Amino acid sequence: MRLLRGLYNCPPELFEQGCVATIGNFDGVHLGHQAIIKRLTDKAAKFNLPSVVVVFEPHPQEYFRPDDAPARLFKLTDKVQALNRLGVDYVLCFRFNKEFAELSAEDFIRRVLIERLNVQHLFIGDDFKFGYQRKGDFDMLKERGEGAFTVEANHSVTLNVSGEEQRISSSLVRQAVAANEFELAERYLGRPYQIEGKVAHGDKQGREIGFSTANIPLKRHKSPLKGVYAVWVYGISASLLQGKAAKCWPAVANIGNKPTLQHSPERLEVHLLDFSDNLYGQRIIVEPIEKLRGEQKFESIDALKAQINADIDAAYIIFNETK
Repeated sequence: MRLLRGLYNCPPELFEQGCVATIGNFDGVHLGHQAIIKRLTDKAAKFNLPSVVVVFEPHPQEYFRPDDAPARLFKLTDKVQALNRLGVDYVLCFRFNKEFAELSAEDFIRRVLIERLNVQHLFIGDDFKFGYQRKGDFDMLKERGEGAFTVEANHSVTLNVSGEEQRISSSLVRQAVAANEFELAERYLGRPYQIEGKVAHGDKQGREIGFSTANIPLKRHKSPLKGVYAVWVYGISASLLQGKAAKCWPAVANIGNKPTLQHSPERLEVHLLDFSDNLYGQRIIVEPIEKLRGEQKFESIDALKAQINADIDAAYIIFNETK
């Protein structure tokens, strides 16, 4: 699969024969998204054309309402990796900035869908809005695409939850994750909710108070997780597993701004239990199991250390119960 960043990296000859495309946010790539991608790749195979997913970075709501935008389930690299696993050929990512926000719906159809992508068939939500002042919609795409490409509405995927059929959406996944309902989030996603990232050097404050942590930059506007969690960590290299065959390692993770030590951008810090090696430079996967508490500010470092010890004790109980 190939990631194309903007029209400058999307030469017209790349899609000289055309493509089958869809447009959306695809945050989390949940079961509903997976159903869309399956129809996309099946249609592309039938037409013997490449499949293209068009996304925006940042999400338009983060551009227009930065203080009120929904939390991100996935950063761009997570999204691209998930779409790659589903067999997508190309992801075209537009930088959503002032210039793009002011692009008219008519120009988007002409410049992007017709002249550059040469779309032959488009899957889109029947409630999809696009272009300057959101003047573009499903009906406009059908009308303006006539003679150039065909348009087909995406189908919703529902799940029975407590006797009620619910349409799977990124909002539902965010709600489940924020509410500590990780099993429900897994049902929506078709896989456990996880955060992946490369371990980077932090400010060493955890080590200074006796609790070393692996630090992962979140690289997103806002996380649906906030507080302290018992987590499993995957992806630790075999050389650091201390002779153990376990594919994952128990840990305690904090996601937030560290109000006691110093306010900072949201970050994920993971303290692996009974683990002494460092993980700098490794890509690890963090899977929350249960929320231990919300983020809070303590009156002293000693009070913070006492609470961290209590968090670790609580996590040991949870991991013993899940064995």
